[in-house]
Amino acid sequence: MAQDLLSKCSAPGSDGCIQKITPANAGWHYVGFEAYLLKPGMTLTEDTGSDEVCLVFVAGKGSVKTKDGTFEHIGQRMCPFERTKPYSVYVPPNNSFTVTPDTDLELAVCKAPATGKYPSRLIGPDAVNSVNRGKGRNTRFVQNILDDEAVAESLLVVEVFTDEGNTSSYPSHKHDTDNIPNETYLEETYYHRFDPPQGWAMQRIYDDSRSIDECVAPYDKDVVKAPKGYHPVATLAGYDNYYLNVMAGPTKMWRFTWEKDHEWINSDAYPRSK
Repeated sequence: MAQDLLSKCSAPGSDGCIQKITPANAGWHYVGFEAYLLKPGMTLTEDTGSDEVCLVFVAGKGSVKTKDGTFEHIGQRMCPFERTKPYSVYVPPNNSFTVTPDTDLELAVCKAPATGKYPSRLIGPDAVNSVNRGKGRNTRFVQNILDDEAVAESLLVVEVFTDEGNTSSYPSHKHDTDNIPNETYLEETYYHRFDPPQGWAMQRIYDDSRSIDECVAPYDKDVVKAPKGYHPVATLAGYDNYYLNVMAGPTKMWRFTWEKDHEWINSDAYPRSK
């Protein structure tokens, strides 16, 4: 099971692909995720089919052309750990996109089923809201690319930066039950990056019954799949962590349930006085 939850980064193919998660190979229904390392002179072209797509410029600059819009020379950061806001492009189903890099380009392609309600659009830095979350050793910096309120049918896309030695996606929470308004069913991928790049983290996927209970160690550009249960991340000393989350399910709404044993981390009892 652990191997099924961890997708190791592969060497770039002729198209630059280093990750390709589909509902079929993940064993779920909604989330698709791809990552590419593109160089100037390359192009990436895809039909969106029945999916809406969010193209996230993780690092680098380039242009995107769709059937209903062209977005030229976008991007501003050359490394995600600059912690500046990203550029992204939303592309609806029954459309296509061509990405042409101006520089080395690390591109994330986030996918989920949709019907085609909205046109292509640029999601610039001004449309990305940022927030610091947590306290003590449970702090992280969050940048919402597509949140609950953003215009999309299924996709939720967010960046999270966690400093060395801190926990994230914690206290443990889950979103594997369709119980609106208390909890929504959302599948989720984590695309991990580390600074310095030889770093790694620990991520546990488990539920209350322990029908799933696995620990995986993602390295740079690995993907962790969270099909159900809780999914906290713990960083290691010396290595800052970035991950790009993609979530989708039958309802575009992020509602979750805390694990009761650890919910106290949100209270005034933490950090404990010593």
